[in-house]
Amino acid sequence: MEKIQLSKDVSLSRIIQGLWHITDWNRTTAEHYEFIKACIELGVTSFDTAEIYGGYEGEACFGEVLKLDPSLRSQIQIITKTGINMKHPNRPYTISHYDTSYDKIIWSCHESLRKLNTDVIDLYLVHREDPMIDHEEVARALNDLKAQGLIKAYGVSNFDPFKFEALQAATGNQLVTNQIEWNPLVHEHIESGMLDVLQMHHVHPMIWSPLAQGRLFNPDNPKAVKVAAVLNELAAKYKVAPETIAFAYILMHPVKAMPISGSSQISRLKNAIAALDLKLDREDWYKIYISSGDKRLR
Repeated sequence: MEKIQLSKDVSLSRIIQGLWHITDWNRTTAEHYEFIKACIELGVTSFDTAEIYGGYEGEACFGEVLKLDPSLRSQIQIITKTGINMKHPNRPYTISHYDTSYDKIIWSCHESLRKLNTDVIDLYLVHREDPMIDHEEVARALNDLKAQGLIKAYGVSNFDPFKFEALQAATGNQLVTNQIEWNPLVHEHIESGMLDVLQMHHVHPMIWSPLAQGRLFNPDNPKAVKVAAVLNELAAKYKVAPETIAFAYILMHPVKAMPISGSSQISRLKNAIAALDLKLDREDWYKIYISSGDKRLR
């Protein structure tokens, strides 16, 4: 599978497997292991998680797989995130809030390393924009972790263009990605100019929710019904699954995005991978872009 080089030390598979809901898959560690092995055999070697996933248990769930077979670690890339204090029985917080302070970032990284049963994180992301962010402090924390060999590279998630630029300046242009939401129902980061900023910096985004968490095919959502009609039409034209069309839509953009497949089913992952061999006609790309009815080409 194609790899996207993010830094001299980190390259990710073009399709990434997401572990957002791994604790909801109702599988044993051995069953998770078989799933991870199947992903690797398909060329999907990059796995995305976060400290808050699964009520703070998602990283540990994945870490048990790596503990079961330590040889897996050298075959994969681990992406995880920090910066959110989520209200949960596993934590003392009275409200969910952001914390991108130096001490929080350092502490969270060590916790993630412990839970993941690894001595290094390939890609470490600041999970969300923090209204209280101190860019210099965040840069210092991330650079210290990198200097100590605890992370190989770092980036952000869900940042808008201005906030991305501010932290990019503070880090000396070391942000290697912005993980953002993008699908035929959500075009926030095209409209904001985020994709343009990323191209300007030669930075490739990771894309979460490329299928809008299943909303693309929700018959009760009027906009989704319009989108699904176009996806089904193009699926018939190109002789692939409708969700393959949705992934191809993202993959075609020159920003060279890396979409995250969040399904627990290998068959669904194969539909995502099939998009790597599909090039849409430019007109068909725009059919998808305007399919929800929210977009009008000027």
